[in-house]
Amino acid sequence: MTAFPAAEGGGVGGGDKHPREDGRFHVAILGAGLAGSMLAAVLARHGVRVLLVDTAAHPRFAIGESTTPYTSVLTRIIADRYQVPEIRPLASFAGITEKVSRNCGRKQNFGFVYHREGEAHRPEEINQLVIPSLLQTETHLFRQDTDAYMFNVAVKYGAVAQTGTRIVDITIDGENGVTLRSRGGAEYHAQYIVDASGVGSPLATVLRLREEPTRARHHSRTMFTHMVGVTPFEQTPAGKHRVPDAWSNGTLHHVFPGGWLWVIPFDNHDRSLNPLCSVGLTLDPRVHPASELSPQQEFEEFLRRFPDIAPQFEAAGPARPWQSMDRLQYSSKQIVGDRFCLTSHAAGFIDPIYARGLTNTLEVVNALGWRLIESARDGDWSTERFLYLEDLQQGLFDIHDDLAYSAYVAWRDYDLWNAVHRTWAIDTVMATFVLEDAYAKFAKSGGEDDNVFRALEQTEYPGSPLAFSEEFNELLPSTRQLCAAVDDNVLTPQEAAAKLFQRIAEADYIPPSFGFADPEHKFFHPTAGRMLSAVRWGRSKAPHEIGDVVRSAIGGFVTERIRHRG
Repeated sequence: MTAFPAAEGGGVGGGDKHPREDGRFHVAILGAGLAGSMLAAVLARHGVRVLLVDTAAHPRFAIGESTTPYTSVLTRIIADRYQVPEIRPLASFAGITEKVSRNCGRKQNFGFVYHREGEAHRPEEINQLVIPSLLQTETHLFRQDTDAYMFNVAVKYGAVAQTGTRIVDITIDGENGVTLRSRGGAEYHAQYIVDASGVGSPLATVLRLREEPTRARHHSRTMFTHMVGVTPFEQTPAGKHRVPDAWSNGTLHHVFPGGWLWVIPFDNHDRSLNPLCSVGLTLDPRVHPASELSPQQEFEEFLRRFPDIAPQFEAAGPARPWQSMDRLQYSSKQIVGDRFCLTSHAAGFIDPIYARGLTNTLEVVNALGWRLIESARDGDWSTERFLYLEDLQQGLFDIHDDLAYSAYVAWRDYDLWNAVHRTWAIDTVMATFVLEDAYAKFAKSGGEDDNVFRALEQTEYPGSPLAFSEEFNELLPSTRQLCAAVDDNVLTPQEAAAKLFQRIAEADYIPPSFGFADPEHKFFHPTAGRMLSAVRWGRSKAPHEIGDVVRSAIGGFVTERIRHRG
């Protein structure tokens, strides 16, 4: 199977540059955010007639601002696999600042600082994951710029945009397609509909797809804004740690029993034109119940209870009104059906922790794109063709639920958190290796062998990156089970932490040089020497399939770094 040929001319196989006066399309996409616009660009690039509908217009505020190495590899894959070169700048900090916006921040680390209410921070209770220099530097996305950029790319390739348009009626006919009617009386017809909106998904509402109650074990609420005048944490009395990288060079997580506070600066490099910083407080309402206070008042009251976080915000003020949301978790009992599919945030959501929202969104764009292109070409819109999207998204939801639930339980005690956060780090590192391995093989084929990506879909663990390792796929469920035992007072946090460290130490799929099994190793800093040690381990001691992936992925990192410095 070769990759998709370049689009030329009109109709399927070529870009349709002019609006459809007859209101007929192959695919209608609800939601012109990053997910909907990227999918629209991919489809329109290959001649699929696309309608992109949104009630709002760009630019506009959005959260989901922090990328990860896995997100960036996936962005490169979508750009090259679907031959949309305008997507590629979004895969690196250098690309974004040069081609998209200088309002975005640099991300070089994931930082975690542990706090107890009313107490001074203990300097040894910190963790940091530094992004390897071999990888492209990650980004704090100023979403109003990146989303508008992607929307304009979709329009450039021929997607018909209808912003400021509210769809009030959707009729789905399994044999003939979809009819959409706007509040203004316009009528549109499509062969297939993709809902790329969010919690208020029109399709989930019309078709009654929501799980009531949600199956999510995790439970949280949030409040967030953009602020000016936020002091870098390393410049406060409690933030003067000896860490591999300055806290403000990355995404900082202040974690504490029952919740966490994110600090995502957009002004942390010399080229930035943006003085803003994204700030959000996410809480378990069973630990921190909602009150009658406004979100800003609740944030100020929170700072009074955490004396070593407060100095970071002494000179800060909101640049826009605080927003708040009650329980964040929602899920869908069905995601794919006759002529429709919900994408990531329309299908469900868990928590902003670990920045998995963007990752899940791109997973869906990558898996949905080729199916819709082939359906537009051969006229086969059967549900069976899209069923993988059901398994994928339900799997991604459950994985994130395990991660978030385990984190919130672990925040009751630093020893347990010191163990639990490594399971996320292991998952994201190994996932990046697997995807980089596939990308390296695709690049080696000259961008012709699309089968390397389709092969990743052949798995009994949808949503998991390491399908061939049963032990890896037991890590997150077993972590959740240990945390549930702590939740139920069956195990102490220290007992659960010891069991988890033992499990990590015995794992055969983790390069020992990364130091995940050592409780005293607080910083995951994959230097060139540690990466070289991982390659040697992959050659001599790792299980065959794991070793191949690690060696290929690290080789891919080096190649990509040479080709695209940044």
